[in-house]
Amino acid sequence: METVGLFEAKTHLSELIARAERGEEVVITRHNKPVAKLVPINEVPADLVARRRQALSELQGIGRRMAERGGPITVDEILQWRDEGRR
Repeated sequence: METVGLFEAKTHLSELIARAERGEEVVITRHNKPVAKLVPINEVPADLVARRRQALSELQGIGRRMAERGGPITVDEILQWRDEGRR
């Protein structure tokens, strides 16, 4: 994450906006003290990304089990897998 002074931020605002659109973050300072942060508006928190990836991985595992069995998985099996993860 880069830090820029307020004067530089005003001078190069359109460039900083373009960087935010690419996913970068920039801290704006006044007299060397952070006062604002320019961030992409569509940013997804890292923990949410990790949870989504974990859920996708688990769903892919269920799909593989279904393919191996050649048929559907029962609700009881799904509940058992869920409960195994809680121990």
